[in-house]
Amino acid sequence: MQSLIPVVLSGGSGTRLWPLSREKYPKQLLPLIGEDSLLQATLRRMEGLTDVQLGAPLVVCNEEYRFVIAEQLRLMGTKGAILLEPVGRNTAPALTLAALAAMRDGEDPTLLVMPADHVIMAVASFQAAVRLAMPLATEGMIVTFGITPDSPETGYGYIQAGETLGRDGASRIARFVEKPDLATAQAYLDAGSYFWNSGLFMMRASVWLSAIGYCRPDILTACRAAWDQGSADGDFLRVGKEAFMRCPSDSIDYAVMERIAGCENSLPVGAFVPLSAGWSDVGAWDSLWQVLPKDDQGNVSQGDALLENCHNMLVMAEHRLVACIGVEDMVVVETPDAVLVSHMSKTQHVKRIVDRLKREGRPESELHRKVFRPWGWYDGVDSGKRFQVKRIVVKPGAALSLQMHHHRAEHWIVVSGTAQVTRGDASYLVSENESTFIPLGTRHRLENPGCVPLEMIEVQSGSYLGEDDIVRFDDVYGRNES
Repeated sequence: MQSLIPVVLSGGSGTRLWPLSREKYPKQLLPLIGEDSLLQATLRRMEGLTDVQLGAPLVVCNEEYRFVIAEQLRLMGTKGAILLEPVGRNTAPALTLAALAAMRDGEDPTLLVMPADHVIMAVASFQAAVRLAMPLATEGMIVTFGITPDSPETGYGYIQAGETLGRDGASRIARFVEKPDLATAQAYLDAGSYFWNSGLFMMRASVWLSAIGYCRPDILTACRAAWDQGSADGDFLRVGKEAFMRCPSDSIDYAVMERIAGCENSLPVGAFVPLSAGWSDVGAWDSLWQVLPKDDQGNVSQGDALLENCHNMLVMAEHRLVACIGVEDMVVVETPDAVLVSHMSKTQHVKRIVDRLKREGRPESELHRKVFRPWGWYDGVDSGKRFQVKRIVVKPGAALSLQMHHHRAEHWIVVSGTAQVTRGDASYLVSENESTFIPLGTRHRLENPGCVPLEMIEVQSGSYLGEDDIVRFDDVYGRNES
């Protein structure tokens, strides 16, 4: 039986879902629907897939997200490899690296390529489409999944179905078309042969490498060089940074699929499988509102939210009470450091706010106040001139790097758990309700030797409090930054 490997592409930044989604903590890592993050939900929809030999998943992601993704997989009990991209180069190079990784043991598995940030509500329908596509991919075709449209959507590309392949709706791909205007989208919907482009694909690893080598040999050459210079670090697969930086950026659609739709003889057959499974790419707040359950007034609320005489609202409160009175068709998203208020019809423009934040050098575009690290997380509680207060939680058995700061001293107060502190040449324990002081310029390390989380308050004081004021001497996580 042909093996099937889920390949999850997790490189997007999700700027249109700001302020929940940030550049260094994007939407696929967030639990926007249910308790699972979108990444976890993507992997979980493979559970229970019968009649298929399912291999361990392969997640392709930016190095920035590696520890958060590893932790999310651990919480699921999922074992898989995490392939790290030093820089983003779009989906075609990401899939090429994944195909090389999948064939590293001499095998040629089938790859099911899934973006990490999409929603599929009807898992059984999705799995039925996967089973239908499996023999097509095994025979050497490149299969894409088209979403049965229910409206003249102008925000998606479209796929036109061609001649049937005689298998429950499967057909050849006639053509790919770009995002249309409203009149054209309505014409596509009326024709009945056009489907939304889902970004889901299936093919054997060798078939993809052959296709990308024919269409974009420059991408294949750069990816092979990067892969050959790479190394394995536990569950992390690293590639050569300099070689991958020379790789051109291109999408799967532009690089290969549009060429396949042209029926070039040197390329594999492009096959199409229709999918009706409650799919959404959750590209903006209005699309998230559409897939979430609503009350009788069409409202969606999460967190501490009170709505009075409101209709068709999306209200998400993370940190404090949000009250809305007599408004409709609005999005209100509250986080500890930012609040978004937008008309439902204008949520596609959130990216403009993110662009302004970047131009002004503001941190709200990149990070949340709560920042996740491989050892745990910290929350920037308060800050002012020459001081900063953080709440720090260190996972059991975890340790921060052995480090030193040029411009700040640190005061540590243990709230719960026990801290193992290295300060200069001394090493000692600090228990609950006790504190210690790290002078400026002193080597130090914080560890949690216990079996429960270590929670503490850190007060920094000094002339400069930026996260880049770290001289790191030893780090078990191989980082160059905190």
